[in-house]
Amino acid sequence: MSENFNRRQQVTKKAVHGRGAVVAQNTLAAEVGAGALARGGNAIDAAVTTAMAIGGLEPWMSGIGGIGYMAVWIAKERRAYVVDYGPIAARKLDPKTYAVIAGQAPSDLFGWAPVVEDRNIKGYHSIAVPGQVDGMATALQRFGTQSWRQVMEPAVELAERGLSCDWYATLLIATGAAYLAEYETSRATYLPNGFPPVVGWDGAPPRVKLGRLAETLKRLRDAGPRDYYEGEIARKLVADLNAGGSPISLDDLANYHARIVDPVTFERNGATVHTVPYLTAGPTMKRTFELIGDRTIGNGPPDADAFVAVAEALHTAYEERLRTMGDAHTPSCTTHFNVVDAEGNMVALTQTLLSLFGSRVMLPQTGIMMNNGIMWFDPEPGRPNSVAPGKRPLCNICATVVSKNGEGWFTIGASGGRRIVPAITQLIMMQVDRGLDVETAFHLPRIDVSGTGPIRVNWDLPPDIQRAIAARHPIEQVPNMVYPLNFANPSCIRRDPMTGTVTGMSEVMSPWAGGAAV
Repeated sequence: MSENFNRRQQVTKKAVHGRGAVVAQNTLAAEVGAGALARGGNAIDAAVTTAMAIGGLEPWMSGIGGIGYMAVWIAKERRAYVVDYGPIAARKLDPKTYAVIAGQAPSDLFGWAPVVEDRNIKGYHSIAVPGQVDGMATALQRFGTQSWRQVMEPAVELAERGLSCDWYATLLIATGAAYLAEYETSRATYLPNGFPPVVGWDGAPPRVKLGRLAETLKRLRDAGPRDYYEGEIARKLVADLNAGGSPISLDDLANYHARIVDPVTFERNGATVHTVPYLTAGPTMKRTFELIGDRTIGNGPPDADAFVAVAEALHTAYEERLRTMGDAHTPSCTTHFNVVDAEGNMVALTQTLLSLFGSRVMLPQTGIMMNNGIMWFDPEPGRPNSVAPGKRPLCNICATVVSKNGEGWFTIGASGGRRIVPAITQLIMMQVDRGLDVETAFHLPRIDVSGTGPIRVNWDLPPDIQRAIAARHPIEQVPNMVYPLNFANPSCIRRDPMTGTVTGMSEVMSPWAGGAAV
């Protein structure tokens, strides 16, 4: 796409409005979640329904072989929680498996030193113990109202139908084709006849059967979530994993339990921000706002001073993060969605396979696409985030809910690896500090400060703002386009406490992203 052509385009997207809503990176997934609300479920029921279904709609992003975090606002309790179902390295993992290749540049755009055979990036050795299923079961049991069978039914139906491959699906499959081709079941599923499926001249998207995923989801629906960790599904998982060389054992699965923890919480211009804790991006976002101080407080779209404050704060916060936590600069394929119900309960949920198609391994007996959670570790020994058995790695997830005067105000998050924190920081700043409505905020150009290299600025940002940033730091002008999304893929739902109505907004340039309201 040429620069001149891209500059002539003005893409807009309308918000969704209702008493409750789901906004996701896949509009059909949002409609599935909204169906749970329409059937009397609360925000957590809808979130779990969406989370279990979306893996059959965008399997390169997430699924039951993945991990994630969920931020929850419970209206009756007037408080927030976080459900942590992040990855854990196998207890029998041997760090020597990930021997560093000396004298070579980082591979696959990673900040880590390259590893022999890219074992931390792709294949069976890159897989961490997955938490998706237990995370959703834990959230549903603690906060939901519907049964496990109810929330699983849409996932089964979608998997039986198969993945609909329009132009965007073909683009994503083609992007991951080189690695998918290395693994038999992945190759057979996504590259029939050696090529990605494409829409025919009749305009009807082909449907791809996702291996044995539908059978697995039926078993999961009927046998319950712990079957994934202790039953028939677990045995099939471990058999396939071990056959491919993974050290993950039945004990690793049986001992995996998601945890409900307190969020990182901080005050901001009359609002309270509740975000994910521990080895996530939540503490980095909090630090960013501490560094910003009151320099972004004002009215209307942020001016040059506000953007300079954000740029400098993000630059410093990431420098601290890289020095003390050892985060990697990694491309990621993650999904984020938000849910708000009529009672004011809120969910911000980010789940991921990590890279595009995760490990690129689809397990043959189950059809599960597995994560590559080991890539979040530093393969160099003796560092804060070094790979080790039984350890949790650092990640970029930043699922967040914001309250005001004791009521849930909005829920927000994004996919996009290191680009998540800059996007969420600016969108919170625009609403909390500058008083903008959510639809306006999402249509304004943003910057990206990801810790290394020049500050990336949307070339639609006003020239005076670009000059002000460039006077302090090197900048690079980049377009905001469909692929890749240079400024993350955020979404948000905001609730009006006076009327109880909600407004949901998704990333303007994301072609599948959208919302559904009830």
